Amino acid sequence: MAVRYRFRRFGEGDDFDDVDAEDLLGRLVDDLLEDGDLEGALDRLLREGFETEAGEHVEGLTELLDRSRRRRRELEAQADPSGELERYREWLEHVESLEATGLEGLLEEAEASGDERRREVTRDLVDQRRMQRDLMSERFTDRLGEYREYEFVSAEAREEYERLMAELERDVLDTYFRQSKEFLGRPDPAELARLREMMDALSTMIEQDRRGEPLDPSFEEFMGRFGDYFPGAQSLEDVVAMMAERAAAAEAMFNSLSADQQSELRALMDQLLGDLDLGFSLTRLTANLREATPQIDWNRAHRLRGDGGSFARSADALEQLGQLRQLEDFLGRADPAQGLPEVDVEAIRRHLGDDPARHVERLQRALRALRESGFVERNGRRLELSAKGVRQVGQLALRALFARLRDTPELTGHASATLARGGDREETSTPWEPGAPVTLHLGHTLYNALVRQGPGTPVRLHPDDFEVEEYEALRRSATVFAIDLSLSMAMRGNLVPAKKMVLALTQLIASRFPRDYVAVVGFGERAVELRIEDIPSLTIDYNYGTNLQHALALSRHLLRNERGERQVVVVTDGEPTAHLTATGEPFFAWPPVRETLDKTMAEVVRCTRAGITINTFALDIERSQFPFVEQIARVNGGRLFYTDVDDLGAYVLDDFVTHRRAV
Repeated sequence: MAVRYRFRRFGEGDDFDDVDAEDLLGRLVDDLLEDGDLEGALDRLLREGFETEAGEHVEGLTELLDRSRRRRRELEAQADPSGELERYREWLEHVESLEATGLEGLLEEAEASGDERRREVTRDLVDQRRMQRDLMSERFTDRLGEYREYEFVSAEAREEYERLMAELERDVLDTYFRQSKEFLGRPDPAELARLREMMDALSTMIEQDRRGEPLDPSFEEFMGRFGDYFPGAQSLEDVVAMMAERAAAAEAMFNSLSADQQSELRALMDQLLGDLDLGFSLTRLTANLREATPQIDWNRAHRLRGDGGSFARSADALEQLGQLRQLEDFLGRADPAQGLPEVDVEAIRRHLGDDPARHVERLQRALRALRESGFVERNGRRLELSAKGVRQVGQLALRALFARLRDTPELTGHASATLARGGDREETSTPWEPGAPVTLHLGHTLYNALVRQGPGTPVRLHPDDFEVEEYEALRRSATVFAIDLSLSMAMRGNLVPAKKMVLALTQLIASRFPRDYVAVVGFGERAVELRIEDIPSLTIDYNYGTNLQHALALSRHLLRNERGERQVVVVTDGEPTAHLTATGEPFFAWPPVRETLDKTMAEVVRCTRAGITINTFALDIERSQFPFVEQIARVNGGRLFYTDVDDLGAYVLDDFVTHRRAV
């Protein structure tokens, strides 16, 4: 076989060991031939990943899913809005403690002053403040708001309350408007008004878009005024996605709490947003975002187990958790080959890092190359090998068999398993491959060079221009491969090597001996002629029986009009256990009855009289079955090989090449 080399320009972002379509197909072959399901084999490869020829592991989707789940657990351990709610509650209790201390201090000063009027006024003031506080709600959120109307006696308590409210307001705003952090700092009336204007404009645009109306303001006008809130947004869809993911994260924060905690936090948020005059605008916008993003799960909840942190920090974590869940929906799809192209590589990079993103990119490139190669095609909803793909599988199997012959000299007496060139020259030519004999077809080679470079002299030849003459073998031959499809072939692991052997040999015959006749017969309970393109998806016959009699009869029928050397190559792992009756119905018996053996041997005799050679390759056959296959060889004069499954292809290839040269 000619050695093949591939050259390409190396560019930025390329990997020397990237997997191309041929490499990917080669990794699919064994799994594909096992059960004939190309889509299943491809899905398993994409899920499990693989090793490159350089020894680098390319992670599959299952490993990437595991990475994402680990990252989710890390994020869940960083968020705890219930802890933050408790922190604010304790902060308010601290404010109340400062105020109580201030009231006590004020009363003590008045008592110590000796001024009765001062004592009386102070007692009235302290009693009034205490009564006012006693009448406040026990509910934290209500109590927090009621202090807005309370006149603090303690300056320290008043300052602490102002700090509490300032931080809480920033936290609430940052929870819903992550993009606003750097602009808002402490809530500023002008910036709050601008934020409200942005929400109203965005709601209007979403509603107009839903009705199919022109946008007013236009997207460009909107971004000109509010683009600093949405860095990187290129469309209204981008803006909606940014806002929706953040709003959904806030909803997930509520949903992740107990019913009581959720009620309390919602009340707190509503109160603060209402105080900031943002409540109506945000409610309207959230409703529009929900309707515009049906793909987002607005009702999701997470098991948060962090150690506190701000509401905004929880929202940050929950936003990432939502995006990770969407990634996992793609990574975990039942049909990875369909879902993989839709995976957002930049989202993988953002959440999981550069290495996982690189793995996904390589899987996507390999899958895209496979689809663009023409090796596969879609038949309805089913992904199948094309005729080109079947030929490529045969070529891959053939290379592997030649390599095994080269590396395992004990399998053959030949120094190398190359094909000799001999015979009459054909009128046809074929593109030259590195390593093949250079017997140039001058006319075709010069024509290719002129097509490539255009008219003019001198004509400069390039290796891609070379076409070599093909030679016809001195005598043609006809071969039928008869493959045992009984249940034992699959149970013993013999079916896949047998299919690889057939694909390799049919590819060899098609490429090197194009005038030869080749056919394939599969036999179990019955025998049937197989199309070569159906062999990769071929499975066993689940009906009981090894009907060699029918297989030989069908092979003889297929060879009836062929001239020259004719042979049937039988690959089996057991003795005949079935035959066709006079009515054409299959008969099975185990152990085999005399009638089955007699009818099978009668067919051997018919093949022999017709000049058809039967060469038998017995796989892992039991010694008790030796007499029958040996009797076939004695009666027919064909060759008999006892081989294990690992050597089957090499034995058949060596025998075929040796005797095909000799004819």
